[in-house]
Amino acid sequence: MFDALTSRMSRTLAGLRSRGRINPVDLESTCGEIRTALLEADVALIVVDQLISEVKRRGLEAISLKQSGINPAQQVITIIHEEILKVLGINSRPLAQAKKPPTKIMLAGLQGSGKTTLAGKLALWLKEQGNTPLLVACDLVRPNAVTQLQIIGEQIGVPVFAPEPGNGVGNPISVAKDGLDHANQKLFNYVIFDTAGRLGVDVDLMKEARAIKGAITPDDTLFVVDAMTGQDAVNTANAFDSGVGIDGVVLTKVDGDARAGAALSVTSVIGKPILFLSTGEKSSEFEPFYPDRIAQRILGMGDVATLADQAKKALDEKSAARLEEKFISGEDFTFDDFLEQLQAMKKMGSISNLLGMLPGMPGAQGAQMKKQIEAIDDSETDRAAAIIQSMTPHERSNPKIINGSRRLRIARGSGNEVSSVNRLLERFAGAQKAMKQMKNMRPGGMPQMPGLGAPPAPRPPQRSAKKSRSGNPAKRAQEERG
Repeated sequence: MFDALTSRMSRTLAGLRSRGRINPVDLESTCGEIRTALLEADVALIVVDQLISEVKRRGLEAISLKQSGINPAQQVITIIHEEILKVLGINSRPLAQAKKPPTKIMLAGLQGSGKTTLAGKLALWLKEQGNTPLLVACDLVRPNAVTQLQIIGEQIGVPVFAPEPGNGVGNPISVAKDGLDHANQKLFNYVIFDTAGRLGVDVDLMKEARAIKGAITPDDTLFVVDAMTGQDAVNTANAFDSGVGIDGVVLTKVDGDARAGAALSVTSVIGKPILFLSTGEKSSEFEPFYPDRIAQRILGMGDVATLADQAKKALDEKSAARLEEKFISGEDFTFDDFLEQLQAMKKMGSISNLLGMLPGMPGAQGAQMKKQIEAIDDSETDRAAAIIQSMTPHERSNPKIINGSRRLRIARGSGNEVSSVNRLLERFAGAQKAMKQMKNMRPGGMPQMPGLGAPPAPRPPQRSAKKSRSGNPAKRAQEERG
């Protein structure tokens, strides 16, 4: 998310920092670049003009003051950050919580916006916070919507109330009422109502949504919108707010939205806060919307807070403490540690999202690292895990002993080619090197991510596995046992 906008803004701010002392002409040029970047990101014109106007006004004041010891360029950068934060942070708040449970959350939006998937993600997020959510299947129009919600509920371990089969059969208002009664009887403290959408805003859609809302009186009515729809997201949100009344917005599919205009426009235009972002296809790729963190991402300052939150979820406290203790003591980084890091990264979500949270990643360094690790997907992680798990404990702790015959055995045991084993060993060697660099690195450096390691070095011609096997049967058997 925000890739194109972050790249443009980072270049603009880097140019501003290099000037140090700036004048009104420099400020005008910078504001022109920011305006172009925001418009190309599909931010609403009214929002862009208001933001640029404030940056110019406050920037000119900062330049005219000429305070001793204060860098005007840095002041202007601070002003830009504060103004973007204002755009993102109007009425920012967390999810509602009823004084008397259950808290009722109604999801509304167009068909295809990802409401049903989002319902599951929200339920899982609430469950991980220690709550007991219930999903209620009120979308009885879209084919298989009820079945989809039931499958999602089973996958995440959250109950689903679905008395009607859907596919055009059943009364969604009755389902909503009965679902709320069920939540009260079974003492669920959150109940999420997945309602029907249409391909466009129409009278029937608004009438049904208003009827459901009147029947359950939700504590939060959340408008779910596909971030990739750009300015249409703002128009549709306005229509739902007028026709039904919404309390907040959830943006889905933000991982595919390089322009990010909806996120920067919807809050300012309709005056409703964004509460959550759906950042990928997995149920865990879902996060609360923090305006300050998003503003930092947009300006290329990174989002270390969210990265730390995801790391905590991916790596339990005992494992993290053990790795930290090993790192400090100078113990060798082993294949068991490597596997643990790969699996933790898989839990944290897509690589591109992780890179976007690292400060200073845009530019040559970011491009190089992104190119290095973009090819590492879930299948690559699964392949690496299979190879490592086919090693003996002795081999995992002492990878230098893995000769040709061992590589052949590991490849066969994991269902891979020997070349895949060779690549993993090279990546692991890079990870070991990176860990040593991190230990000896001066503050302020940017190490490579240990779980990924350095790019593989050119390989010398390999002898065939057959030739590498010892001619002595007893010695060969000893090598195989490790």
